Amino acid sequence: MPPWQLVQVSGDNVASMSSIDQRFDELRKAGKKAFIPFLTAGDPSLQLTARLLEQLDTCGSAIGEVGIPYSDPIADGPVIQASYTRALDSGIRIKDIFRTIGEVTPKLKMPLVSMVSYSIIQRIGSEQFVNDALVAGFAGAIVPDLLVEEADSLRTICRKHDFSLIHLVTPTTPQDRMLRIAESSSGFIYFVSITGITGERSELPADLLDKVQWLRERTDLPICIGFGISQPSHVKLLSPVADGLIVGSALVRRAAEAKSAEQSIAAVRDLANELISAMQTP
Repeated sequence: MPPWQLVQVSGDNVASMSSIDQRFDELRKAGKKAFIPFLTAGDPSLQLTARLLEQLDTCGSAIGEVGIPYSDPIADGPVIQASYTRALDSGIRIKDIFRTIGEVTPKLKMPLVSMVSYSIIQRIGSEQFVNDALVAGFAGAIVPDLLVEEADSLRTICRKHDFSLIHLVTPTTPQDRMLRIAESSSGFIYFVSITGITGERSELPADLLDKVQWLRERTDLPICIGFGISQPSHVKLLSPVADGLIVGSALVRRAAEAKSAEQSIAAVRDLANELISAMQTP
């Protein structure tokens, strides 16, 4: 049986369970929350991406998110957009990303998900993309530009392969639509904390906790909050209502600003340790 496919037995029914589901089940039983770091594949190199994933795994990250560079990202702020541009300018291709991920995933305890534009999936073909992603070791995909109304075909393929398809909700998503997205998602729900693009913020919206709590009371699917999270104070504020916290721009910026690979690894490690510690501190 592939490492990303686990079996859950419930009564007389036997159902497949992705490694994302398994990880959240483990965390719930342990009373812990998921720290989910984001890295851009290939920025500044795929070799460093692999080393950073290993370091973040060693720090205790629960799930890793890997951004597939795309020339026209719809929700990413200047830090991640710039990292995508650098990676694309270096000539990176998705086959190179899959090859590198396939080499590093056997070394990781944490499952990986990709952040990928639906345009890339369509170009490859949905079935082919999911198969290639699974072979590389990905357990799921976040597809930010895929409307839930247009996701039936990809969702069917993902369910067939026990590959998590993660949708996003935002602060402006109507409640009835939030419920539809929750019903259509697998793995977890990505709850966008702010209106706008990714990037570090000094403050988060005052009504964010209430909106997350409203959805939490209506779905059993894990809810992970992302966008703008960069400080221990954010982590302490959001951990009580979230199943996981996603940190991207703060990590990508620190990796990019470092003068060497070793400094990149140290900078990412130090921030991850700081935020993970804040999650575990009441």
